[in-house]
Parts: sequence; structure tokens; C-alpha cells
Amino acid sequence: MSHIPDNIIIIHPDFEKLKAEVETLRTELSMFILERDNLLYQECKNIEMAYMLSVGALQYKAYENECAILRLKRKVELIQAKRNRQEKIILSIIEAILDAEFAEYKAKLDEQIRKMNEALERSKGERLTEAESRELKKLYRAIVKALHPDLDPDLSNERLKLFYNAVGAYELGDLEGLRIISTMVAEPAVPDEKAEGLVFLMKEKERLTRLIQSVKSGIDHIKSEYP
Repeated sequence: MSHIPDNIIIIHPDFEKLKAEVETLRTELSMFILERDNLLYQECKNIEMAYMLSVGALQYKAYENECAILRLKRKVELIQAKRNRQEKIILSIIEAILDAEFAEYKAKLDEQIRKMNEALERSKGERLTEAESRELKKLYRAIVKALHPDLDPDLSNERLKLFYNAVGAYELGDLEGLRIISTMVAEPAVPDEKAEGLVFLMKEKERLTRLIQSVKSGIDHIKSEYP
């Protein structure tokens, strides 16, 4: 799609039609963002929680045992190599070598513990009713429409912080938090029917169309990653 230079004034025959198209794109983008965030912060988290609580502990123990066996084998190799070279065997040095070589394994074990802790914390949270879940999504979409930086590139730092607080509340299923934030936000201002407003709307239409395609691609990627 062609770029519209800032210094060109375009007189559009139907300002209201263009304004309606931009508003439709804003709504469409907010719905796709809701779908993406619902996958990221609700459905995928719930899938991961259920998986970790059902088989996560067994998976962790199996991997821990595998690491212990590999480390023991490597320790024997290092000791044998020292003996073959008739070098003094200092176990503290060998253990330090093993720590360095198996740092990646330890990091994976720590990541499994982090996921298990997250799953346990999530499982302790209060489950929302069906009606509350619908309200949660409705409030979040309204907040996204008012505060998402893609929908309002000129967002102030304080309103941006408010948006990230809303994302955190949505991830936690904090309905009351979203209710509070929703009372503080309003729809973005629409430009007046002037030449500058027409140019703004046409550029905004291009920008929103590109963003919608980007978010849709992200949704497809998330769906391909999770069952």
C-alpha cells in the first residue's frame, strides 16, 4: 500500500465513511488482540498448568535422574583421564568442571521448577464463573481499545502503565482490577472533519490494516505451538 506524504492534503468525498471504516478496524484489531491475549494468558496457561500438575513432577524427576547419571559418568571419565596421565586427582576441581559442563542441564531443571511453582500458584487462584469470564473478556477488550499502544501510538507513560496493569490483571483473572481500570478509560478522540483529519484517518486505516495482519499471524503461530 502506498505511503501518503505528510505535506499532501487529500480531500476525501466521504469523511464519515472513512471514519466509520477506521472505527471498524479499531474494533477488529481489539478483538484480535483479545483473542491473542486470551490464548497467551488464559488458555495456554491453563493447558500448561494442567500438564504440569498431572505429569510435571514425574517429568522433572526423570530429567533430574538423567542428569545425575550423565554427571556421574562424566565424573568417572574425568577421574580416569587424570589417572591415565598420572595426575593428582582433586575432587573439588573435578566438581567445578562438572558444574560448568552441566550448567545448561541445571538451568533446565530450574526452569521446570519455575513452571511448576507457576502452575501451583495458578491452581490456587479462584476460578471465575462463566458470566464472570465473559465480563473479564468484555472489560479487557474495552480497555485494549482505549489503551493499547498499537491503537493509540501517542499514549502517555502513565496510561501505558495502566494498560500493562490491565494485562497483568487479565492474566491473573483479576476481575475487580479490570473493573477499576475500565472506569478510568475512555474511547480515543476522533479527528474533526478537516483536511488534516482526512489524512490522519487514511494513514490510520493503513496502519491498522497492517497491525491486524500482524496480530493474526501471531495468533496462527500460537495455535501451532499449543495443542
